[in-house]
Amino acid sequence: MPPTHANAPGSEDRPEDRIESETDLVQTYLAPLAAGSPGAFGLRDDAALISPEPGTDLVVSSDPIIAGVHFFVDDAPDDVAWKALAVNASDMAAKGATPLAYILTLALPDAPTRAWMTRFSDGLRSAQESFGCHLIGGDTDRTPGPLSIGITIFGAVPAGRFVPRQGAAAGDHVFVTGTIGDAALGLAVRRDPSVFAGVLSDDERAFVLGRYLRPRPRIALAEALRNHASAALDVSDGLLKDLARLAGPSGISLSLGSVPMSPAVSATLAHDAAFARTILTGGDDYELLVAVPPASIADFKTGAEQAGIAISRLGVLDAGRKLEILDQHGTPIDWRQLGYDHFSR
Repeated sequence: MPPTHANAPGSEDRPEDRIESETDLVQTYLAPLAAGSPGAFGLRDDAALISPEPGTDLVVSSDPIIAGVHFFVDDAPDDVAWKALAVNASDMAAKGATPLAYILTLALPDAPTRAWMTRFSDGLRSAQESFGCHLIGGDTDRTPGPLSIGITIFGAVPAGRFVPRQGAAAGDHVFVTGTIGDAALGLAVRRDPSVFAGVLSDDERAFVLGRYLRPRPRIALAEALRNHASAALDVSDGLLKDLARLAGPSGISLSLGSVPMSPAVSATLAHDAAFARTILTGGDDYELLVAVPPASIADFKTGAEQAGIAISRLGVLDAGRKLEILDQHGTPIDWRQLGYDHFSR
């Protein structure tokens, strides 16, 4: 867990650089992010208007991030902003939805500096351009606690095509996108840049740090999910915990060897076998776990290939089995904690 610090955004800058009013903050740094969305009214109204296309359902999700819990206080403001929107866009991707718009609640421990807000808004702009959505409203507040960034995102799916978390059935095959464990390794590098010295190259360190700081939602896979998946969710709290959520009453036998890993994670695991626990439970991957009925597997693979998203098969859901984890030698592993929990002790 990142350590909590007391300093406010931009506290190292000169006091005269601080923003002097909420109106200045909103209209100078946030209102430009609403350009292109008529229903945002330039962020000058108390509410916003979303007009979904005929024949679509609105999808809504909210996922805040808090300094000292989800990111380090001294992380770059543009990285923090990107992550805040990315973790919400990832929820849209898992539902087969196309992001449309988002609202932002920004609670600051002190008035931010202009330099900090410039970088923060630049990060949001880059993220929303990448994910295809606009800021349409929200609120700004001062808080006695740490910096808190709350985003509620809105997306659209063709009517009746929402992909649920709990729609999987025994016999469905489970796939995962991308690679697992990069963000957990990136967090380790963020905490201690010298960790795994001699194991990771400079390029590998930069890669996993980027995976931690700037998640990449798999939005391009949304159509394949709508067409072929029975259930899906993104991997935020750890592969094992989210796999158990997807499986529901069924079970699955997961072999460590079937989990896709980047060269950096593979090298770390070869150096330290105990790192397997971090890979499987560390979280922050924001890859997608997908259950696919047998008859749809070929078409799902084709859809993923057309979307340019790598997928790996993890196993088959079995109604008569519990969640079982096997090490690289096929020996069952006893896992006491499957993943991250805000309220565990």
